[in-house]
Order: sequence, then structure tokens, then C-alpha cells
Amino acid sequence: MNIRKLQEQREHEYLSPYAAFSDCSLGRDVKEVACDIRPVYQRDRDRILHSKAFRRLNGKTQVFLAPEGDHYRTRMTHTLEVSQNARTIAKALQLNEDLTEAIALGHDLGHTPFGHAGERALNRVCEGGFEHHLQSIRVVELLEKHGKGLNLTKEVRDGIKNHQTAGSPSTLEGKVVRLSDKIAYINHDIDDAIRGQIIKEDEIPREFTDVLGHNPVERLNTLIHDIVIHSYGTADIIMSERVQEAMLELRKYMFRSVYTNPVAKGQEAKAEKMIEQLYLYYNSHLDCLPEEYLFMIEEKKEPAGRVVCDYIAGMTDRYAVAKYKEIMIPSAWDVY
Repeated sequence: MNIRKLQEQREHEYLSPYAAFSDCSLGRDVKEVACDIRPVYQRDRDRILHSKAFRRLNGKTQVFLAPEGDHYRTRMTHTLEVSQNARTIAKALQLNEDLTEAIALGHDLGHTPFGHAGERALNRVCEGGFEHHLQSIRVVELLEKHGKGLNLTKEVRDGIKNHQTAGSPSTLEGKVVRLSDKIAYINHDIDDAIRGQIIKEDEIPREFTDVLGHNPVERLNTLIHDIVIHSYGTADIIMSERVQEAMLELRKYMFRSVYTNPVAKGQEAKAEKMIEQLYLYYNSHLDCLPEEYLFMIEEKKEPAGRVVCDYIAGMTDRYAVAKYKEIMIPSAWDVY
């Protein structure tokens, strides 16, 4: 009995006609023998979940650099919250949950250490610039599995590439993740900012909270319900004008009050300088790169500067600090 085919048949019986059906995928760049249990998007989800890049997200900054508390979000917990929001919406709209989850879990695989501070630094020093959504695609197409990549389906890669505000995903599942990313970070960044005593709940303008809710639970409930209600049975993922405007204005408030707050972001200049110096060092000392990155230069003929960027972008916060100390700070003389 081929369980995969049974699952594909059930998709056609249950999912919305606007969903992305697993057996209608545009496929992979390299053809593979199909799994007898898992449809293609479930298989992609599993590959992302077991990748090294996904595991490293646990050590990468979301908003607050090197927080002391145990409950601040990391890039990993952000990714899981995006996935949870997206799956809730996809299930309610009868879309493909496997595709939705795969895109959500993979959308930030290319993010740098120290969040957007690291991204800004690499964008300045890397030839051709650096954008984390494009780096996420580079991770899954090339960097994972020692230069082989994960060979994901085109739909998953499209959703990862287009998860930013300016993106235009080709599937409704990708559009769900694109909105879920904003919903997740706006809400959990407020929660973290309140925990970090950067803002207080009652300081958030009432014109936003009266529409969206006066705590994270209410806001999540409002945003998710609004998307489901206005998108159900349609060929698009949309929000009501009133709720969408309140969400976008709340996002602007977060940029003014948190994302550019000198208290919350006071260490970012140091992080950016450290990332820049690491890039300059490894660009001049290619022999110090790990073997898998030297393989990219010597065998895959990838540009050296871009591979150095790959190495640094893949670092966790802690590993970047450790390498910086190892390279830049003299060690004590240990011969007695």
C-alpha cells in the first residue's frame, strides 16, 4: 500500500481548490524517487527541520542582543511562532499545512548572528550585498549537506524567497507565511520589549490596541481571525482594511519605540563592527575557513568573498563572539 498516494488523494477530497496540492508540485531541480509515505512538502518540512541551519537558529538573536533572561525570543522561537500562526490559518482555510509549515520553518535559515545588525554589517562589506531571504535560498540550494543543498520543491523555495513585505509568493500558503511572519514578530517583540522594560502595554497608542487588542493573546486572535474571515473561499490571502492599517501602524510604532530604541539596541554598533572585522579577517585568511567552506571555493568555484559571507552568516551569536576573541584578543602566556 502506497500511503503517500492515499494522502495525496485525501488532499484533493478535503483541501480548498485554491490550495497547493502535493501531487501537482512543480517538483525539484534534481529528480528523486518519491517517498512511499510522505508527500513532497512533508518531506521538505522534514529536511528543513533536520538541517544544521535550522538548529543554529536557537543561538541567533531575534531583537535583543545577548539577553540575560530565559524567556526572550531567539530566531528559533520566532520561527516556531510563525509556523504555529501560519498552520492555524492554513488549516482554517483548508490550505496545504505541510507546504505552509515547510516555508515557515525555512524562511529565516539565512539570517545572521545578532539579527538585523549582523545583516546590515554583511550588506555593507559583502560584494553584491546581503539579504537574509536570499541567503535562506542559498542555504537550502547550496550550503546544506556539504554543497548538495536540500533539493527542496520550487513551491517551498518560492515561499522562502518571498516571505518579506516586498515579496509576492506564488502560492496562498506562501502568502499565509508572509503575513504570519509580521503577526509573529510584532506581537512577540512587544512582549519582549515589555519584559525588557523598554515600553509598557498602556503606552501603546489606543488607536491600535482598540482595534487589535490590549494584550498579545487578543491581538493574535484578532489578526488571525481577520485573515481567515476575509480570505475564506477566495483565491487570495487578505485582511480587512481597518485591521491591516492598525497592524501596519503598530509596526511603525515598534520601529520608533523598540527597533531603534537606544536602550534596546545600544549594543548593535559593537555587533556590527565585530561582524565587519570577522569578514575582513577571513577574507584575508581564507586558509582559516572550515574545510566545508574551502570546498565551496576550491571545488564549487564559488567567489571567496561570498563564501566568507556564508560562513559568518551561519554563525550563532556565541560562536561569532568566540571566534572574534580567538582572532582579535591576545591570549595569556601559558608557559611557566
